[in-house]
Amino acid sequence: MLRSVFSLARPFASASSSTCRPLLSLLPARSVWSTGQEPQRSTSYLDALTPDEIQRVSSAVKQYMSASGVNNPRFVAVSLKEPKPNMKVPPKRQAEVLVLNPSNGIATELLVQGEEVLSSEDLPYGTQPMLTPADCDLAETISKSSEEVQRALKERYGITDMDKVVGDPWSVHLASEEDRLLVEGDNKPRRLVQTFLYQRMEGDGLECNHYAHPIDILPIVDLNTKSVVRIDGLNRLPAPKIPTDSVNYHRNLLHTNSYLETQWRPRMKDLSIVQKDGPTFKVSDNNLVEWQGWSVRVGFNYREGLVLQDVKYKGRPVMNRASLVEMAVPYGDPSAPFTRKCAFDVGDYGLGYCANSLELGCDCLGHIHYFDVAMADEFGNPSVKKKAICMHEEDTGILFKHVEYRNGHNESRRSRELVISSIATVVNYEYLFYWRFKLDGSIEFEIKLSGELSTNLTSPGEDPTNPSHGVLVAPGVNAQTHQHMFCCRLDMSVDGEKNTVSEIDIVAEDSRYGNAFGPVETVLKKEQDAVRLYDANKARSWKISNAEGKLNPITGKPTAYKLVPFTRGAAGPTVLTHETSSVSKKGAFAQAHLWVTPFDEKERYPAGEYTPQSLEQDGLPKWIKGNRNVEAENIVLWHCKLILTIFFCNLLGDAP
Repeated sequence: MLRSVFSLARPFASASSSTCRPLLSLLPARSVWSTGQEPQRSTSYLDALTPDEIQRVSSAVKQYMSASGVNNPRFVAVSLKEPKPNMKVPPKRQAEVLVLNPSNGIATELLVQGEEVLSSEDLPYGTQPMLTPADCDLAETISKSSEEVQRALKERYGITDMDKVVGDPWSVHLASEEDRLLVEGDNKPRRLVQTFLYQRMEGDGLECNHYAHPIDILPIVDLNTKSVVRIDGLNRLPAPKIPTDSVNYHRNLLHTNSYLETQWRPRMKDLSIVQKDGPTFKVSDNNLVEWQGWSVRVGFNYREGLVLQDVKYKGRPVMNRASLVEMAVPYGDPSAPFTRKCAFDVGDYGLGYCANSLELGCDCLGHIHYFDVAMADEFGNPSVKKKAICMHEEDTGILFKHVEYRNGHNESRRSRELVISSIATVVNYEYLFYWRFKLDGSIEFEIKLSGELSTNLTSPGEDPTNPSHGVLVAPGVNAQTHQHMFCCRLDMSVDGEKNTVSEIDIVAEDSRYGNAFGPVETVLKKEQDAVRLYDANKARSWKISNAEGKLNPITGKPTAYKLVPFTRGAAGPTVLTHETSSVSKKGAFAQAHLWVTPFDEKERYPAGEYTPQSLEQDGLPKWIKGNRNVEAENIVLWHCKLILTIFFCNLLGDAP
């Protein structure tokens, strides 16, 4: 399990239930968990679309597309068009809809109000929206159903049972000119997915950890034509052997393991969590949470997953909106076909679409409140994901303690946090997201990584016992070196809409005895000045100050919050791919730890709206070319420690 955290410190004064094995017993007090029957409308105009609204919007779009000669459009997304925050007059609710025309492969954006389509615009030829869960299922089906793939598996490995073959769907990162030629179809653009193949060797169902048994050929499929356009790796002869050691985590297959434990460790004694009077938090108006001075609306959408809105402390605004908006995951193996192995998980797959339904005792502990969410499927029908968001309280040790040593008198306060969380499974990885609200007025965002490493055989010419761009996690199984680069969008509103960002460095001063040091503050006035790197040697942080005259009554300085990166663990680098690589160009947001831009409702995603098969640099580097003013403005921080960089020089213990 790997983890990343950043904090907003407050200097302003005044998997399924059948596979989990909980080690904590929960004693019910009132109810142990609570949730609505299905997502309902609140009084907030920022609230996500309900199932009824999704159905009406989809029906309007189908009727509109049919009148235009497009039958059975494939829905990519139906979601609320979020209005600007803090509007005095609530606007009429509108929906953003994204569909694909299966006959020509063109994607269309539509804006719908009620049952009326207000506007419609086709995206440029070849622009590909994200891959939906249905797309990923289809890609695997196309790959495994291909006669060419079946023939190759039989000839090379003797595999004839395709139920024992797995095809992990990955977006196709266009790393070379040869890759770019792949997107050109005969009559319509190709919508490509590469399917990394594995074999299941143990068990009768899906229990086997197939990542222990990678296959070296790689089919690339076109979703538009439902065909395999190329198979990489066929020229590798003789075919390398598929690793056979059993490396299983499923409870039913532990006994098959070749070198890992073959049985459970002795069960630990129960640890009971009891809230006999119920939780301290209060939920009203469907998604408005209040807890110990904090108030926040809990939102969700298909792309970002969990979204926080209208965050306040003791009635004073802190953030209009906060969410994880992109991830770049480059793999560092220069051998073909792994030069294409890179994912932009938020833009390519959607964290909302990949969200888990959480389970008590496994994913969440304590007195839980769950939030259900509604999204549209590929036919435009509403689909409710139960328990997609979990909220609970945690005791986190000591908040304050002091002993008057002269008489031994002790004053100590326990710390408690309100935790709002969600978990997404993106193919092999689990991403666990935790927003933590604290009693001292600070907020912390924690990301944990679990799941499985995406594995492969060593490349031709590599030492099979010592791969040059990865680590063996089982005999013959290579886990490639890679990074996870996270970017979070923080629409700040510290004590008001106008804010200013300053960089704070702790540096030494010239003094007679050489003992002086202290903070040096630099105001970031323009966008291009606000592209910043973290410096651990200066304990660098960034202060977001009110620019509307709100002052701290003690210091007389503007009220502020401080963005503190890398609050747990070592500081990480920015993206390590060369600046000339397509990863660095497409994921340019990952080349700095902080970006600051003025609020623009169209500027939502740091790598652009559409990441699959994208070629042109989009997002943050494009937006800041105008070098707009960011001093005393309604500003957005893009925190990329979040470019949180998690750098994997994999350890044997990381698998599974």
